[in-house]
Amino acid sequence: MEIVDRFEKKLKEHQINLNDIQRKQFEIYASMLTEWNQKMNLTSITDEEGIYMKHFYDSLIPSFDINFKGSLCDVGSGAGFPSIPLKIMNPELDVTIIETLGKRVTFLNELCHALGIEAVLLHARAEECHELRETFDYVTARAVANMPLLCELCIPLVKLGGSFVVMKGANGRDELQESQKALTLLGCEVKNIFETSLEGMSRINIECVKVKPTPKKYPRTFSKMKKNPLRGE
Repeated sequence: MEIVDRFEKKLKEHQINLNDIQRKQFEIYASMLTEWNQKMNLTSITDEEGIYMKHFYDSLIPSFDINFKGSLCDVGSGAGFPSIPLKIMNPELDVTIIETLGKRVTFLNELCHALGIEAVLLHARAEECHELRETFDYVTARAVANMPLLCELCIPLVKLGGSFVVMKGANGRDELQESQKALTLLGCEVKNIFETSLEGMSRINIECVKVKPTPKKYPRTFSKMKKNPLRGE
């Protein structure tokens, strides 16, 4: 079975069906990722199966349990994960991507143009985007940093009643345990923990809902976050 067929079959198991436009968008995405990766370091996963399953499918796993609507901010998106696959499958979703590396923003800009989708692309640091404070329904992060640090980077951007969705591997529950102090200080509570496997690897996605405003002193500068993370129970 070709990898694209396997990708579609796996999505159908979760009542997600690709139309012709979406199928073509993922084909273009895979092609551009492979091409651009020869010029810059976008991903260490370069084979077609890895791109479709470990990037595209993995990015969509949270949508099996969460109905993404409204606005989504993806912090440290890299080559567009999970936000671009989520946008492809949810065209009405308003996507903002915050990425610190300019060359990746260049790639994302060309990618969005080729896919025919719109997204706000910001070459910036999340902790410095004060104008976006508490404006998003969802904020996502995938393979960016440890969870206590992610909490301080992402939760200030989540609106009251919105959700912070963090995507982790087998160590997800341990990182969550270390993040209890951060979650409480920053105004979030754990709503759901979704655990599954992907290509023999554990995937743990954690949805935290914003129940009170984040104190204005957070986020701190990145150097302070790194030196003294909000770690502990």
